[in-house]
Amino acid sequence: MKPFDYSRADDAGSAVAAVMARPDAAFLAGGTNLVDHMKLGVAAPELLVDVTGLPLDRVEELPDGGLRIGATVRNSDLAAHPLVRRRLPVLSQALLAGASGQLRNAATTAGNLLQRTRCGYFQDVTTPCNKREPGSGCAAIGGWNRYHAVLGASEHCVAVHPSDMAVALRVLDAVVTVLGEDGERRVPVGEFHRLPGEAPEADTVLRHGELVTAVEVPPLPAGTRSGYRKVRDRASYAFALVSVAAAVETDGDRVREARIAFGGLAHKPWRAERAEEALRGASATDEAFREAAEAELRAARPLPGNGFKIPMARNTLAALLRELTTEERR
Repeated sequence: MKPFDYSRADDAGSAVAAVMARPDAAFLAGGTNLVDHMKLGVAAPELLVDVTGLPLDRVEELPDGGLRIGATVRNSDLAAHPLVRRRLPVLSQALLAGASGQLRNAATTAGNLLQRTRCGYFQDVTTPCNKREPGSGCAAIGGWNRYHAVLGASEHCVAVHPSDMAVALRVLDAVVTVLGEDGERRVPVGEFHRLPGEAPEADTVLRHGELVTAVEVPPLPAGTRSGYRKVRDRASYAFALVSVAAAVETDGDRVREARIAFGGLAHKPWRAERAEEALRGASATDEAFREAAEAELRAARPLPGNGFKIPMARNTLAALLRELTTEERR
């Protein structure tokens, strides 16, 4: 690890100013991703601005029944929060599916959103990677790509976003509040992360020096059931091969409205809009669930090592929807 400077921010404005002043600076909160990358040589900031002392560690109820989640709320605290467990089970379940108990005690809301891909080639500085070193190539395309993207990839990058929490927030239509030199702006979570295109080095739409201060989650409509399912190689401390977040409203034995997002399939949490459209007004049956999944997955372009993700995603979505709609009808 290379030497670096360290400072502790007194307030959000001074934190932004400190990072804005140096192109080699970065914010530090839980550090569960950034510090790993510093050890691996993937990241080498020369200044770390610690924001853990800022008053961004609260979960607050909004007037409309939604929640404002501070950027430094720990993942374990958020998963266990009574309002999250009662109103947003998809978010609590997604958080508990991530990492390990020890890491959830350190990881933060903003850090989880901002974590970078776990692609082995990105983390190995001896291999080509356009995300780490633009223009060097993508070793995963012709290499080991079991975990990689089948949707929304490009010739420049086939990495996937590793967050479970972000998939749940995509279904919940969350909004990320960001503080920069020009003041605060609000970014819908669906616009926050980027597909790789020709610039895979940019994971999000954040500009240098912008600080995530909170995530706001609107309330789900009354009667909506939500949940999260994750398929992985082992039961703990493993990233998703495929994950699904869903929120479903039913009217008798028909689906009135459905929100669906996939994890493990793309460079960002993937909102399954074609599947949602196929489900509106459809019977709540396994056949309808599979047909909805097929409508979304027709656009998939698997690599030689990850074609299994397509039937896995279809079956995982059908299983989650079956669970949510069956519970509703009981």
